Amino acid sequence: MIHLSNVSVIKNKKDILKNINWKVKQGEHWSILGLNGSGKTTLLNVINGYLHPTNGQAKVLGEQFGKTYIPDLRKQIGLISSSIQQQIQDFETVLSIVLSGKFASIGLWEAVEKADVELAQKYMKLLKCDHLQEQAYGTLSQGERQRVLIARALMADPKLLIFDEPCNGLDIITREELLEIIENLSISASYPTLIYVTHHVEEILPCFTHTLLLKDGEIFDQGLSKELLTEKNLSNFYERPVSVQKEQNRIWLALKEIVEQK
Repeated sequence: MIHLSNVSVIKNKKDILKNINWKVKQGEHWSILGLNGSGKTTLLNVINGYLHPTNGQAKVLGEQFGKTYIPDLRKQIGLISSSIQQQIQDFETVLSIVLSGKFASIGLWEAVEKADVELAQKYMKLLKCDHLQEQAYGTLSQGERQRVLIARALMADPKLLIFDEPCNGLDIITREELLEIIENLSISASYPTLIYVTHHVEEILPCFTHTLLLKDGEIFDQGLSKELLTEKNLSNFYERPVSVQKEQNRIWLALKEIVEQK
């Protein structure tokens, strides 16, 4: 699904990503965990073909960058991101936004068929936003917008579905409702490989069996989530002592008090 070999990205003589080697196999669901400025957004831009590596080789869905037509490849990748939210006009209706996902476009510029509308309504019902289909995007809450974007992403029947910090700005109830939807998507054989990007450990659901820890543009560690998300490893990762508690098969993190030596 994703194969990055020695990928580096340099901007203004600064290393944004350094020697990234990462492979995602079909059927695996991955979380990407990192603090602000760790390179998560740049990594997503590489995967989506918005940014070409300065060095190294990137393959996504079996297609090697530099030897494939990126716009066609993007149609097979569903992206739920604030960058897309910012491009959608407030007056657009929910139905038109979801339908635009079939064409991987911002705005609906092509004719649609009855079957397209029925499929859009199916996904809106699945995401519990079918009652909003005639509403303008600008009137929606943040949680409603995220549901609409997921429905939009599913319209193209993507092979890869990427969530870029989807819970930002959500209250705890709305967050948990959205995470439940994502969990349900993960257990259906008909839905795609999921990549979930976050800087909050507690958002890493049990379905994300693999985790990539990204720090200062480099891979700190990668592998099975249950092996990586330990108190010792996360304390090293954050360079701060942390305590880890497991509740409802999820990891909850707290910083330990630092006792100054007298």
